[in-house]
Amino acid sequence: VSETSMHTNFWFAFLLTAFAGLATAIGSALAYIAKRTSRGILAASLGFSAGVMIYVSFVELFSEAQRMLSHSYGKVMGGTITAASFFSGVILIAVIDFLVPSYENPHEGGLVEEMGSIAEEHRLKRLGVLTALVIGIHNFPEGIAAFFAGLTNPTVGISVAAAIALHNIPEGISISIPIYFATGSRQKAFWYSALSGASEPVGALAGYLALRPFLSDQLMGFAFAAVAGIMVFIAVDQLVPHAKKYDEGHESVYGLIGGMV
Repeated sequence: VSETSMHTNFWFAFLLTAFAGLATAIGSALAYIAKRTSRGILAASLGFSAGVMIYVSFVELFSEAQRMLSHSYGKVMGGTITAASFFSGVILIAVIDFLVPSYENPHEGGLVEEMGSIAEEHRLKRLGVLTALVIGIHNFPEGIAAFFAGLTNPTVGISVAAAIALHNIPEGISISIPIYFATGSRQKAFWYSALSGASEPVGALAGYLALRPFLSDQLMGFAFAAVAGIMVFIAVDQLVPHAKKYDEGHESVYGLIGGMV
């Protein structure tokens, strides 16, 4: 992929990332409109997101990274660097996941009907700038993943953005619930959810500005492999377990296969 082509796709990739991130606001709105959550649909949508992420990571991003790096460094060294970059992405998101306190982790899927049951648990938790910052840090890698996928291959970018958006909807519910019960304000809960999602396009822009002077096939190869590692970790550690948690039959498996298709 030429540098000119990547610059041409900038706005398309950025808008995709913004769409994916702001899907948390949709989830927040649904928390106050819907009376209860369809567990089957939630399980299927989380499975669908996981299927897209896993398939795109290995079939598109990893293979493209290996092609780029093998062309630059030779087959053996290129393959080794690709694998190392993949696991560096896994390590990055694993470290971020470890550093985020579990009660502030926005990747827990939320149910509308849980709003009353968890009110006391979250009422006194710190929900200000610190919470928004923690959530924003956790969502940064997703924004980078969607952006760089769209920057290089618009078709793959659409798939990645759709997967992230689908799993950001229940994420928005889980963010807005504790904030609503801590503050009593639906407006604050909605805007905090939207703000957490906005960190994804901010992360994409920051990543692009930092790497723009150094853009090359080698750097894009590193980035693609690392993004593949980030997405596989999110799918296996977050999406699949939560899809099974809300499963009423085999919706999560059907969703996962559907996402791959």
